Amino acid sequence: MTLAEFKDIFDQYYTPIKNFLYYKSGDIDQSEDLAQDVFVKLWDKREEVQLDTVKSYLYTIANNMLLNKIRHDKVVVNFAERNKNQQEEYSPEFQLQEKEFKQELEAVIGSIPEKQREVFLMNRIEEMTYKEIAERLELSVKAVEKRMHGALAHLREHIKYKI
Repeated sequence: MTLAEFKDIFDQYYTPIKNFLYYKSGDIDQSEDLAQDVFVKLWDKREEVQLDTVKSYLYTIANNMLLNKIRHDKVVVNFAERNKNQQEEYSPEFQLQEKEFKQELEAVIGSIPEKQREVFLMNRIEEMTYKEIAERLELSVKAVEKRMHGALAHLREHIKYKI
């Protein structure tokens, strides 16, 4: 798929995809974000996409992304509900330890070698699979696994707390 073909597809389908997501979710901001993510994914997979099936592919991606978002939101809500009482009961000492741990964690993540840190953050923050990371970075899955192993080993070695 060329850039011109992608632009034509984007111009043709962005609004219908956004509206589809809005009708299903009822949240216009979330719909716009997910619609943009749909086209990012289309661009990432442009070599594999057949132009004659692009419409159904876009709607499938949109629907799957919305379902994943809903599942994630349910997990967050359930976690918040279960831990609501605990959060209110935390002592100032615990809150201070938590703050110190977060600072230490950020510093340790910052000290991970760049290539390992990149893979670690793509996996843990962006929730990408090793295969997706390998494709984006043009590496083998084994290379991604090795970098992730190095990042995790670095974390274990440099964090005082047991995680």
